[in-house]
Amino acid sequence: MTNVMESISALAHMGGYGGYVWPAYGISILVLLGVLVASVIGARSAEAELDAIQRVRRANRGTESTE
Repeated sequence: MTNVMESISALAHMGGYGGYVWPAYGISILVLLGVLVASVIGARSAEAELDAIQRVRRANRGTESTE
């Protein structure tokens, strides 16, 4: 069990660079999550806009056939 704890401790310290590496990983994860959220919001907005355009076109087709 001691070897496992030493391995975990060595992983966390990363040869003295853990204080730089782990925050960099954290920032990277936050940025990627932000990009994911922005992409999902943008896709939903585009889908809503497309639905609105399609509804208008369908409504216009119905009025054009009676002329």
